[in-house]
Amino acid sequence: MKPSISIVVAIYNRKDELFELLNSLTQQTDKVFEIIIVDDGSIIDLKPTIKNFEEILDIKYFRKDNSGPGLTRNFGAARAANEWLVFVDSDVIVEKDYIENIKNDILTIPCDAFGGADKAHKGFNLMQKAISYSMTSVFTTGGIRGSKKAVSKFQPRSFNMGVKKSVFEKVGGFSEMRIGEDPDLSMTLWENGFTTAFFDNIAVYHKRRVDFGKFSKQVYQFGCARPILNQRHPNYVKISFAFPTLFMLGYIMGFFEYFFLGRGFILAFYGLYTFLVLFHALFLTKNISIAGMAVISTYIQMFSYGYGFLKSWILLNVLKMKPEEAFPHHYYKK
Repeated sequence: MKPSISIVVAIYNRKDELFELLNSLTQQTDKVFEIIIVDDGSIIDLKPTIKNFEEILDIKYFRKDNSGPGLTRNFGAARAANEWLVFVDSDVIVEKDYIENIKNDILTIPCDAFGGADKAHKGFNLMQKAISYSMTSVFTTGGIRGSKKAVSKFQPRSFNMGVKKSVFEKVGGFSEMRIGEDPDLSMTLWENGFTTAFFDNIAVYHKRRVDFGKFSKQVYQFGCARPILNQRHPNYVKISFAFPTLFMLGYIMGFFEYFFLGRGFILAFYGLYTFLVLFHALFLTKNISIAGMAVISTYIQMFSYGYGFLKSWILLNVLKMKPEEAFPHHYYKK
C-alpha cells in the first residue's frame, strides 16, 4: 500500500510564487495527496489564487497571525490528515513525478525523514540561476544541497523535506527558531534515534532571492544561526561550518599582506578560487553572464555568511550572551 502524503506550505505574501507551485502540483502523475496552505499573516489576499485550484486539488487553507515559518508549518502539520508530511517552500516548482517518486522512495528507502536537492529551472532569470549556483556549488556549500554524492548524513531542509507525522509529533515539530529551524529539526531527529535519507529523484526548482541585497541578508542570517545550532547540537559541530568566516578573514589578511608587506601570495589563492568558480559555473550553465554573476554571488555568500557566523560566535562564546538575547528576532514563542 502506497504511503499517504500531506504537502504543507507556509506562506507570507508570495502570491505569484504560490500560483506557480500549485500549478506544478496540478500536473502530478500521482494525484492522491492533500495540500495544507497556511497563510502566515500575509498583507496580500491569497484566497483568489487558491480558488483557481480548489476544484482541481485537495486544498485546505488556513490563515493565522504572523509568527515565522517554523510555527506556521507546525500549525499546518497539526491539521494534516495523512501519514507523511512533506514541507516545501512557497517559492518552489516541482516536477510532474514529484509525488510519485516520493511514494516509491518511501517504500524502498527506509527512513523517518527525507529530503531532496534544489536546482535552477531553465525559466529562471540570470540572477536566480547565479544565486542557485552559489547555494549548491561544491565550491561554496560543498554541494550539500545539490547531490547525493556530496553528503554522508543528510540534513533535510524545509524547502523540500518529508517527515513521518508520528515522528514529527514525537519530537515536537519545528523549534522556536525562525532561522535555521530545519537543520535544527534534522539534528533533533538524529538525537532521538530517527533516521534521515536523501532522495535523489525529488529535486525542486527553488527561486530563492532575486537580487544580491536580499540574498546577502538571507545568508547573513544563516551564518548567525549556525553558532546557535552548534550550541543546541554540540555532537554535530563541524570545522567546515567556520570556513566562510576563515575565507572572509583570509581575504582581509591578503590585502594587509599586499599593502604592508608587498606580497600577494594570499590574494593569489583568491584569484585561483575566483577562476575555478567562474570556470565551473560556466561549465555547468554554459552562459558567461550567469558565470560572472555566480562569482559575485559566491563572494556575497561567503562574506555575508562568514560575517554572520563570526558575529554570532563572538556574542555567544566570548560575550556569553544567550541566543534569545543576541538575536531576539530569530525566535518566536511557541
